[in-house]
Amino acid sequence: MNKDIEKIAFDAIGAAIEVHKLLGPGLLERVYQECLAYELRKLGYIVGVEVILPVRYKEIEFDSAYRIDLLINNILVVEVKAVDKLNEIYCAQLLSYLRLSNLKLGLLMNFNVPHLKSGIKRVVNNL
Repeated sequence: MNKDIEKIAFDAIGAAIEVHKLLGPGLLERVYQECLAYELRKLGYIVGVEVILPVRYKEIEFDSAYRIDLLINNILVVEVKAVDKLNEIYCAQLLSYLRLSNLKLGLLMNFNVPHLKSGIKRVVNNL
């Protein structure tokens, strides 16, 4: 991993902690997503929200098969959740996003927890 992506991930976690500290658990994913994007933009990052991720299978292309919750500086994927528990399917989904976009690192963030630190998982795509 390069230094830039680790700095972005560090800042994204810090921004998420700030959002969680002010809002707490129990809100809709979209609220956390927009607030996190706001905080990251304040830090000077380019943040795409609901970025369309096409899928290709042989000669078939699905133009808008998936949407990445947040794409920071075109190198870090953040998947925002507000669920009771992070299941393995969420990690698999994020890993699929990383593979389809040829990116290396993603953060899965569940805001529906008492302490956000316990709701964050790093997912790495070993290209």
